[in-house]
Amino acid sequence: MTHHDRPSDPRGDRTVALVVTVVSGLAFVVLALWLVPWHPVPGGTPPPADPGSVFSAEQISRAEDFSRWARVWSWSSLVVSLLVAGFLGLSRTGRRWVERLRGPWWFRVVVAVAALALVGRVVTLPFAVLLRREQLQYGLSTQAWSGFARDQAVGQVVTIVSTSLGLLVVVACARRWPRAWPAVAGGLVAALVLVGSFVYPVLVEPLFNSFTPLPDGPLRTQILRLADEEGVHVDDVLVADASRRTTTLNAYVSGLGSTRRVVVYDNLVDDLPQDEALSVVAHELGHAREGDVVTGSVLGAVGGAFGIGLLALVVGAVGGTGAAARPGERRRTGMADPAVVPLVLALVAFGTLLSSPVENAVSRQIETRADVDALEATHDPDAFIAMQRQLALRSLSDPTPPAWSQLWFGSHPTTLGRIAIAEQLRGNGDLTK
Repeated sequence: MTHHDRPSDPRGDRTVALVVTVVSGLAFVVLALWLVPWHPVPGGTPPPADPGSVFSAEQISRAEDFSRWARVWSWSSLVVSLLVAGFLGLSRTGRRWVERLRGPWWFRVVVAVAALALVGRVVTLPFAVLLRREQLQYGLSTQAWSGFARDQAVGQVVTIVSTSLGLLVVVACARRWPRAWPAVAGGLVAALVLVGSFVYPVLVEPLFNSFTPLPDGPLRTQILRLADEEGVHVDDVLVADASRRTTTLNAYVSGLGSTRRVVVYDNLVDDLPQDEALSVVAHELGHAREGDVVTGSVLGAVGGAFGIGLLALVVGAVGGTGAAARPGERRRTGMADPAVVPLVLALVAFGTLLSSPVENAVSRQIETRADVDALEATHDPDAFIAMQRQLALRSLSDPTPPAWSQLWFGSHPTTLGRIAIAEQLRGNGDLTK
């Protein structure tokens, strides 16, 4: 018997998985303490601004009405997707279906991922449609239904491809290294996260938007001057044609190394006064200066390894005994068996939900630091406050979301919280030119 055919030792699997989980978990904690700005606001984070001092009663009511229904449809979609994933992954239903598939193991993995992802999309599509109807009713969307359908289809393909790639790596490792696979797969998944951050801007983003350089003019000149003052190397500032899809305003920084870029929505450039648009870009330059994409990618990579360790422990405990062997192929168990795909997808779905508070807590701190950087770079709290107000009005974001919702799902500070920071820094005299 060669080592390729040696049966897995469950105790060996569990030992390696436990080591991977503990080491990556400790590494995540250490890196988070080191890289994340847990106290980004000089003088401490102030309480949120009074809603009535920023928005009219009518504006608050409109935002709360939209946000209420948006949460209803989003949370309903989440609950249904978890129920379906749990039914297919935690019962015998999904496993039995995958066991009936024929073909090479890698083919069965891809087919299983595609089929289960499509089932998940079908059962949640009604909620996506209902949410889009709300967006149309409130004037947040400018996209035709055909464009919406196209985005849904493209997003589904991206999900299937990325999920299949990750699972192929993990299952291949389990088949090749029956005892050490959690360590090997953890390292490879971490590498995939880093590679994904590098290639996402050039492979995925163009599937949804077209990008053109920001034209020469006062705004471009000021942006490049500000980038030079902040010590941020910017080859170009790109404009996304987002107005064909939405009326909301946004900007972001993405990519690593040679693929790093600052992107602004075209409606932000067209609709905001220059000082407010510059404040938005200054926020993104803050992300670039602090290396926030690198921070997120490194934490995501270590978190991915931690997830592989946990996955190995859980699958080892409940993964079953595997499918009957096919001609010419020995019997596989645990992660080496393609029939484990439904269980893995269910565990990933629940794990993603459970990890959201940690992920979003990190994100909020990083976003807060970028706000402080933008204010200190522009020395213009009035433009920052006006910009935050416009972003909130254009997206109808809830000025006072439920505390638990903000804790669990809020990737950014609230609008009122961000305005309060600007007011505090101005009051402290930290923004004098």
